[in-house]
Amino acid sequence: YKNQISANIGQGFDTGWIIPQPVRPVPFYIGGITYSQPTSFFRVSARRSINIATTLGLHEKYGWKWQDYTIPMIYLSEDISLLKSPHFYIAIGGGVGLQAQQNARIGSKLIFQLKLTAGYQFNEKWGGEFFIQHFSNANTADENYSYAFYGIGFTYNY
Repeated sequence: YKNQISANIGQGFDTGWIIPQPVRPVPFYIGGITYSQPTSFFRVSARRSINIATTLGLHEKYGWKWQDYTIPMIYLSEDISLLKSPHFYIAIGGGVGLQAQQNARIGSKLIFQLKLTAGYQFNEKWGGEFFIQHFSNANTADENYSYAFYGIGFTYNY
């Protein structure tokens, strides 16, 4: 990895699984900007990131009022390369951060994030990523229904 800025968008799914099953899409989305720096994790290529994102809920579905969960968040994360070639990579990551308000879906401001990413470098500067992302409070509060997303991102390396 090189220093990187990325923009990401994702579609929400109503699931309690860490790797969400893409069978119950909901009117819930995520968008964000990430700044990353290269690092290593036990000599494995990695990137450390600061992420600023917001969720956007539009209306009710499956008994949840998704419009109540439009919440900004900030979190720190690290992604570790599982597979890396000159153009293609697969990474797994985790992070911890805060959402701006506690709610009935995730009963705390404290959030934990897990992410699985597959990326492709189009050239030296530009790339694209597909991701599966899970947010929860890791059972630090009574309510822990999680947020789950499938999404895409565009990266700029410098």
